Amino acid sequence: MDKEKQPGVIVENHVLQSKILLRDVKVDCYLPYKMSGPSALSLLLINDGQDLVTMNFAGILENLYQAEAIAPLFCVGLHCSEDRKNEYGTAKILDYKGRGAKAAAYTRFVFSELLPFIRETYFIQSFKEKSFAGFSLGGLSALDIVWNNQHEFRKAGIFSGSLWWRDKDQEDADFDENTDRIMHRQIREGNYAPWLKFFVEVGTQDETADRNNNGVIDSIDDAVSLIDELVDKGYDKENDIKYLELQDGRHDVPTWASAFPDFLKWGWGE
Repeated sequence: MDKEKQPGVIVENHVLQSKILLRDVKVDCYLPYKMSGPSALSLLLINDGQDLVTMNFAGILENLYQAEAIAPLFCVGLHCSEDRKNEYGTAKILDYKGRGAKAAAYTRFVFSELLPFIRETYFIQSFKEKSFAGFSLGGLSALDIVWNNQHEFRKAGIFSGSLWWRDKDQEDADFDENTDRIMHRQIREGNYAPWLKFFVEVGTQDETADRNNNGVIDSIDDAVSLIDELVDKGYDKENDIKYLELQDGRHDVPTWASAFPDFLKWGWGE
């Protein structure tokens, strides 16, 4: 374990030898330097933890703590593997190319190996609440895990999420985006959990593709229609969902870094 410290934030780096994923998983833990007690801590898991390093996530937390803008938060960045497209898919349904084959194993890793490791290493048996966030395909994975394990989580953060994820090729004659996007269908067919809340970020320059030729890029279309599914399921658009559309925002780390403080203040603001 490597350990570094800056005012307000302690960063500890671990490597977990996962028997489920059959690989070493790099895990970065961002702990608040000052906190009243473990029972006051919320846990935020974040896919693509390597991007947190790039965006100086510790500095983002430090600025928010100094401004007393957020409550103490235990953040865990999970570095992705080389087989990211299989680990970060949807656990119950493969996409049309068969990707996501290890997503169910990744979910088991989170519950059977990662969370026990955190509890044992930091002597925290119970958190105030648990949430999950991620970028791009990691955002899809985070939402998939939260939605299918509703009793475990309170919030999902989706940054430029791969919400296009589908089990039928869009070039197929019978492709229908209303029924063939996997995450949208899971929400439509799933259960309503009133405690869940959702943060959805997308940039106007996230991509250029316009699948249905309606003049709106697919990233925005997919995000907005996902929110529509949540609203139809019973979630309140004002109180349960935060949609952040960034003008000129791109599908990159600098954009997600600029959006992350809004997510943290939305979810854990004081």
